Amino acid sequence: MYEQVSHSLLNDILVELKPEIGNQRLRHFYTRLGANFYAIHSLFHMLYGDRADFKEQMVSLVETLALRYMERSPALRKSDLAREKDYNWFLSQKWVGMALYCDRFADDLKGLRAKLPYIQELGVNMVHIMPILDCPPDHSDGGYAVRDFHKVDARYGTNADVEALAGTLKKRDMLLVLDVVVNHTSNEHEWARRARAGEQKYQDYYFVFDDREIPDSYEESMPEIFPVTAPGNFTWDEEMNKWVMTVFNSYQWDLNYRNPEVLIEMIDIILFWANKGADVLRLDAVAFLWKKIGRTCQNEREAHLLLQLMKDCCQVTAPGVLFIAEAIVAPSEVTKYFGEDAINAKECEIAYNATFMALLWDSVATKNAKLLNLGLKNLPEKLERATWLNYVRCHDDIGLGFDDKDVRLAGYDPVAHRRFLIEYYTGSYATSPARGVPFGENPKTGDARISGSLASLVGLESALQMNNEQAITDAIKTIVMLHGLILSYGGIPLLYYGDAIGTLNSLEYMADPAKRDDNRWINRSHFDWQKSELRRQTGSIEQRIFSALQHMIAVRKVTNVFADFDNRQFLTLENPNLLAYYRTDPQHSRNRVLVVANFNNEVQHLPISVLKPYGFIEQGGMKELCSGSRIAVENELIAVEPYSCYWLVD
Repeated sequence: MYEQVSHSLLNDILVELKPEIGNQRLRHFYTRLGANFYAIHSLFHMLYGDRADFKEQMVSLVETLALRYMERSPALRKSDLAREKDYNWFLSQKWVGMALYCDRFADDLKGLRAKLPYIQELGVNMVHIMPILDCPPDHSDGGYAVRDFHKVDARYGTNADVEALAGTLKKRDMLLVLDVVVNHTSNEHEWARRARAGEQKYQDYYFVFDDREIPDSYEESMPEIFPVTAPGNFTWDEEMNKWVMTVFNSYQWDLNYRNPEVLIEMIDIILFWANKGADVLRLDAVAFLWKKIGRTCQNEREAHLLLQLMKDCCQVTAPGVLFIAEAIVAPSEVTKYFGEDAINAKECEIAYNATFMALLWDSVATKNAKLLNLGLKNLPEKLERATWLNYVRCHDDIGLGFDDKDVRLAGYDPVAHRRFLIEYYTGSYATSPARGVPFGENPKTGDARISGSLASLVGLESALQMNNEQAITDAIKTIVMLHGLILSYGGIPLLYYGDAIGTLNSLEYMADPAKRDDNRWINRSHFDWQKSELRRQTGSIEQRIFSALQHMIAVRKVTNVFADFDNRQFLTLENPNLLAYYRTDPQHSRNRVLVVANFNNEVQHLPISVLKPYGFIEQGGMKELCSGSRIAVENELIAVEPYSCYWLVD
C-alpha cells in the first residue's frame, strides 16, 4: 500500500516539475528515479513526513536531481553506464590512492597536473586532493571551514582547473577524489551572513538559540572535539546576538539537518562536484550529522538515514560516483556507515579503516601484534559491495580508538596502555625513537591524540640525528612493512604524500599565526621536490623507501587475490610478535598469498605446523612475491626478519 502511495506521489511530482525539466528527454534519469524513488520517498518521509510542506520539499528534491542530471556531460553519463554494468569495479586490486594538499604538493591545480608523472611513477592511480573550496584564509581549518561550496579557492585555481584535472586523470586511467564538508560551514558562508542579518530562513539552517538553556542541555552529553583550542560546543555570536552550535571550531557552524532545505542544498552541492568530474566524494564528519539532546550527537540513526538519502539521490543523477565515509568512530560503529543492506552499500561504498591504522601504531610501539590480532579479528564484517580505505598516516592526528575489551584481552590496562602509547610517540618514553607531539590534550580526562609524520614517528628523524645506520635501516623497514600490510589487507590502500620519500616533521607551521595553535600541521609539510630527486640515487633513504613501495604496488596490481572480495583468513599464532593472514582468489582457491608481518626487532619463527591445516606448505619453502626469493624452511620453521612483511606463495 505504501509503495502505491509512493509511486502516486512520484507521478504528481513529475507533473509539477519545471517546464525545462519536463521538456527534456531524460530516459536514464527517469528509469533510475523510478527504481530509487520508493527508497528516497520512504527515507524522506521518515525524516520530514510530519512537515506541512513535505510534498513541496519532495518536488524541490526531485527538481534538484533532474537539473543536475541535465548538466551532466555525455562523457560522465557514459562512465555512469559503464560503472553500473561493472558495479564491483572499485573492488579491484589495481586501485592505489594518495592523499595530498594541492598547494603543499604542487602549488595549485595546474601544478598538480604537471606533477602527475611522479604520482604515476610510484604506481598511484587515485588522487585525493584535500579540501580546495573557498575558505577564509585565517580560519580555514585546513580547508574544512567552507565559505563557498561552489567555488574553488583562488589560491588553488578555478572550477575550470578542476574539470581540466579530472579530464587529464581520466585519460591516464586515474581517479579523482574531492572533499565535501557536509556537517558545517564557515561562519563567513553566505548562509551564515544572512542568518546574522536576521533572515529566519537561514537561521533555520543552523542551531541558533537566544539563551543557554538548550545549549546547556546539549552540553551535558556532548564530548568536546578540541577541548583546549575550542572548548564547548556553542559559540556566542555578537552580531546575531545568539548562541550557535560549533562542534569543531568557533568559526564552523553546524548545519541543522532537521531542516530538509539543508539536505537538499547539500545533495545539490554533492552533485555539483560529481558533475565537475569527481569519481569519489569524501563526505567529511558524517558521524555528526544529526544532533539530539541527551546524546553524544554522534552516530545517530538519523545520520545514517541522511547518508542513505544522499546515496540514493546520487544513484539517480550520478551513479558512477562513490562516497567515502569520514567516520573516525568506534569499531562497532564504523561498519554501519556502509549501510544496512546484506550485500550492497546503501550509504558509503568506502570507509576509513581507522581501527587498523591505530592498531598498526600500537604494534610498532609494543613490538608485538597481540592487540593487532585481537582488534582485526573482532572488527565487524563489512558488506560485500563495500571496501576499506587502509592507511598508515593521513593529514590528521592519530587517535587510539581501539576497543577496551580487546586491550584487556591483550593483557593491558586500557588507561595505562593509552598513556604509554602517548608517551612513546611524543618522545617522553625513555627508549622511544619516535618524535611526535601530543594533540588535543584534554586536561579533564588526560586523553590526547598524536601528531607527527610517518618517518618521524617510526624513528627516522631521531636515527638521522644520531647518525645511527642500524636505526635508519629499522625505520625504513618499518615504513615498508606498514605499507606492505595496507597494500595486502583488503581494500584500497591510501598513501600520504611525502611518505614515499621519508618526509620528516616540519615546524614551518609555527611561523604562521593561523596555524601555530594546530600542531597537526607538523605532518602537513610542503613536498620537497629536491629531496624527491634522491629517489633516483641508489642507496639513498629516499630511493630505498620509494623503490620498495613502487615495487610492492606493482606486484599488488597483478596479484588477483588482493582484490577485495572478503577473501581474507586470519591465522591463529602462538607467537605474539607476528600477524598472519592469507588471501584467496575466489575464482581459483589454490591461488593464495600468505601475508606475514614481524613487528619485533628480532627474527621471529613461524612453525609450518600452523600452516598445514590451511593447505600450506611444501618442504621446499615458499616464494616471497616482492623479492622473488625462496624463504627456506629450517627445522620446520620459517624465519621472518625483523620489521618485515612477507607476501608468500607456495
